[in-house]
Amino acid sequence: MDRKYVLTGLGYAGLGLVLGIYMASSKDHAQLVTHAHIMLLGFVVSFVYGLIYKLWLGDITSTLAKIQYYSHQIGTAGLTIGLFVLYGHYLPDAQIDPILGVSSIIVFISLVLMKVMYIKHTKTA
Repeated sequence: MDRKYVLTGLGYAGLGLVLGIYMASSKDHAQLVTHAHIMLLGFVVSFVYGLIYKLWLGDITSTLAKIQYYSHQIGTAGLTIGLFVLYGHYLPDAQIDPILGVSSIIVFISLVLMKVMYIKHTKTA
């Protein structure tokens, strides 16, 4: 799982950098919030989760670990796409807000699952 998280995080870093370069070259910073979420939630949090797996959890591939990984990815993708649509003014706020709300809750659930796995694993180690 550590490798999956690091590779996913680096993918988000590339996406965030491309968006940042676009904003700088176009001098249109409307997607600043989207860029920040891609870099922090997509890159930094994924990278930190990869470190947690590498340093404390090891190579676990339990169902809980898979649920945690995919919930983080689904939530992060939902937030990223939702924020891009919101700040690009492609759809009305009322249509995007539920997607952003659900995606945020999914990301929070993935954080709780990571904490549960960390507590469970370090208690037995």
